[in-house]
Amino acid sequence: MNAPPDYVPAHGLLQGRSALITAAAGGGIGFATAQRVLEEGVQALMIADIHERRLNEAVERLQSAFPDVKVAGQLANVTDEAQVQALVEAAEAHCDGVDLLVNNAGLGGSCRVVDMKDEDWQRVLDVTLTGTFRMTRAMLRFMQPRGRGAIVNNASVLGWRAQKEQAHYAAAKAGVMAFTRCSALEAAEYGIRINAVAPSIAFHDHLRKSAPQELLEQLASREAFGRAAECWEIANCIVMLASDYSSYLVGEVLSASSQHP
Repeated sequence: MNAPPDYVPAHGLLQGRSALITAAAGGGIGFATAQRVLEEGVQALMIADIHERRLNEAVERLQSAFPDVKVAGQLANVTDEAQVQALVEAAEAHCDGVDLLVNNAGLGGSCRVVDMKDEDWQRVLDVTLTGTFRMTRAMLRFMQPRGRGAIVNNASVLGWRAQKEQAHYAAAKAGVMAFTRCSALEAAEYGIRINAVAPSIAFHDHLRKSAPQELLEQLASREAFGRAAECWEIANCIVMLASDYSSYLVGEVLSASSQHP
């Protein structure tokens, strides 16, 4: 197994911009992305989550590490349209206009189709797919009149790859991919770029607690480098898609692994 690389220093790719990131209060890709965008020069950041304690702790950590930047947090559930609207409006005010939206909120789980209840299916799709739609719709209503902005969605290689007990999650992530491609064509008319990153597996504390260690090791061993991604490596992909280095990427789903359809 290859060891993870050294942490990549910042290059000012998002200097002077602002960002809104959903599901960013845990120890996974969302929080890693929040750290990374601040390192890359974001001057106003709002993070959202459904866990109040973790959200407050995350804001405190980020503000402490970046005292000269405006960092705020807001409780928000992407399955609730009123909360989505309130979040986007609060972020617009806090950031004086949001330049970057990262749709990171998603929900997984393991269940065989024959045992899956309607509510199990619906819950995963409502957070992962419809939540991405709600956030994008709300944000575009502000970005389009300005004629600029970037949206990066968090998809998954399971949108391409078959895996047992993941039918609901895979269907939701495949939907995120298709939604990214279609919405990107509409947004491009207004100078807005929408793309997605499709991670395979990135280890973080919540994943280690919610999935069997044997399964995680098995999945990691299949990767090209023989290891899982570090969360900050996925955050780097998100930053690249948000930056001017991706100025001509529209509706792209970037595989953060060797696994393509």
